[in-house]
Amino acid sequence: MKIAVVGAGYVGLVTGVCLADFGHEVVCIDKDEGRIAALRRGEVPIFEPGLVELVKSNVEGGRLSFASALGPAVAAADVVFIAVGTPSRRGDGHADLTHVHAAAREIAGAVSGFTVVATKSTAPVGTGDEVARIIGTVNPGADVAVVSNPEFLREGAAIEDFKRPDRIVIGTDDDRARQVMTEVYRPLYLNQAPLLFTDRRTAELTKYAANAFLAMKITFINEIADLCEATGANVQEVARGIGLDNRIGAKFLHAGPGYGGSCFPKDTTALVKIGQDFGSPMRLVETTIAINDQRKRAMARKVIAACGGDVRGRTIGVLGLTFKPNTDDMREAPSLDIIRGLQDRGARIVAFDPQGMTAASALLEDVRFAENAYDVAVGADAVVLITEWNEFRSLDLARLKTLMAAPLFVDLRNVYRPHEMRRQGFNYVSIGRSGAGQGDLASDAAE
Repeated sequence: MKIAVVGAGYVGLVTGVCLADFGHEVVCIDKDEGRIAALRRGEVPIFEPGLVELVKSNVEGGRLSFASALGPAVAAADVVFIAVGTPSRRGDGHADLTHVHAAAREIAGAVSGFTVVATKSTAPVGTGDEVARIIGTVNPGADVAVVSNPEFLREGAAIEDFKRPDRIVIGTDDDRARQVMTEVYRPLYLNQAPLLFTDRRTAELTKYAANAFLAMKITFINEIADLCEATGANVQEVARGIGLDNRIGAKFLHAGPGYGGSCFPKDTTALVKIGQDFGSPMRLVETTIAINDQRKRAMARKVIAACGGDVRGRTIGVLGLTFKPNTDDMREAPSLDIIRGLQDRGARIVAFDPQGMTAASALLEDVRFAENAYDVAVGADAVVLITEWNEFRSLDLARLKTLMAAPLFVDLRNVYRPHEMRRQGFNYVSIGRSGAGQGDLASDAAE
């Protein structure tokens, strides 16, 4: 099939590359000519494991190309995916659909023959209706079926998620579109990925509901972690105890400094706004957002408390800046609030992240970026682990301790075993495992 993907950002690029890898002929389109030129040179503007290799192999195979002009690719396409950004709108928190609407207008002027226009961008209920209206207004003769096909990709595992999805949600009431979308995802039949066909509005809401539920799950275990610290229980054992219940499941039950990234913050906020628009308040989601915002600031206070209540003039080493491992994404990363909170109290910050320092340097002031984890520790009065990159999971603790001014290690991801840290001579602080509850279970891999 011939496929055009409008938007070569995170979702669009992963979508286009994976569809090309299925054997489809794909053109990724973006107005940013610098980005398109870089992609044509084989330079991928985002960090995602395995993406560079897939881009290279599919370009060489003639299945993937890049363009800044929309017209020719859309005219030839059987399916056009809209995968442009929908950030929170400045001032009110609604999803900003400016780019979606602009894409719809351009697509309307370029389509030829029956074309499925599938919205990949996370967009509020009713967006598909508006896209269909725009196309019909701009080009009344267009033979187009507008479909909602939300993405469920985890940064750092997006290729795996695309190729081995839990489900593929497709919102349409058009039989022709259903047949076309079935053919698009036919290569996934071997993986037995279920195609869930529903109406367009249900598909749109499913994406928001999924992200909001996961955000609530993270926030719930973070509150349980606080209770564990107060009572002497162990949050990791509590999480395991409830996660073994199939009705709950173990994923997203890892206590930490709060959620961040490009999806959960903006999607939970957008869902609250959707609820307000339709007179159906999302009170659990509202509370989740408030608790998560407070938690990030509370983590700075936790570090300060571990330092005896005063960090003025002290050097704090930070391990991990991105909101999660295996990405260079700094959007809404907990590290930003934690570092600023420490700086407000007079701390000097030295930080290292395997992929996020370039983006972080544009967001943080007065931070010295280190060359590696051990450089962070040199002269540090405390080391704080914020993002659980694999290379931080097996540090040479003896070496780390000799480099530090004081052996204080604050582990906001519960990567290390308390008894081992004590044996190595560290003053060790973690999440939800205080006092007698500081058990010996190492953390599972983060979601």
